[in-house]
Amino acid sequence: MDAIGRNRFLRTLGERVRGERARRGMSRKLLAKHAGISERYVTQLESGKGNVSIVLLNQIASALGLPLSRLFEGDESPAGFLARLSPEQQAEAYALLAATFAGDKMASRARRVALIGLRGAGKTTLGGTLAEQLQVPFFELDREIERVAGMSVGQVLELYGQQAWRRYELQALQELLRDRPSFVVAAGGSIVAEPATYELLLRSCLTVWVKTSPEEHMARVIAQGDQRPMADSSRAMDDLRRILQEREPLYARADFAVDTTGVPPEQNVAEILRWISR
Repeated sequence: MDAIGRNRFLRTLGERVRGERARRGMSRKLLAKHAGISERYVTQLESGKGNVSIVLLNQIASALGLPLSRLFEGDESPAGFLARLSPEQQAEAYALLAATFAGDKMASRARRVALIGLRGAGKTTLGGTLAEQLQVPFFELDREIERVAGMSVGQVLELYGQQAWRRYELQALQELLRDRPSFVVAAGGSIVAEPATYELLLRSCLTVWVKTSPEEHMARVIAQGDQRPMADSSRAMDDLRRILQEREPLYARADFAVDTTGVPPEQNVAEILRWISR
């Protein structure tokens, strides 16, 4: 491989690592910690200037919950193909798939509502009120993951990493769907980064994308006293904007969307209820 080809390869590799990290809402420092490497190496790798080591790349892939080949080949699954389409193409593809495969599952989906979106959008606030109005129980998927794992979110990530977290997330959703015929659930912001779990959520629930502006996201998270997952980054807003940009096509797969920017929660809930009634 000549110098030009090597530079192109390193840039592509860096973009894939950065993209996968952003989709999972991980800061560079957090990725470095779970991979057992230096934050400086992650920064160099993402900028396309790192010295490639298969051993270190394998550690990074493991920390991201990915097979090593994914960093070289990309995601060629149907979900990966759809994720690369434009929002307009995605809408057309999903409409066609829904019309073809909807069938009897629509009735069970109507009794379950899932709120998705990045932390700070207002999912918990809207979810609790919406559940009261629908007279169904309200769950936060993160709390269900903690119940399944027998430990806190932080402990799962600290002790076992992203791969274990994703397994617990899928198990918690499967148990919720098995045991509860109707509910409102607020899913974690990064659930869209795990194709199998997100596909199950989309198939089994009416999904609502709860969104707001990047500035409002940041203000609300700070007001909660926790800047996770951007707390370790001096470029918190840049990281937040990148996460939103990476996830927007995935969030857009939801059945419906509400924007909570400057809107009272009761108005958003009324909007969701009108949509459900139709």
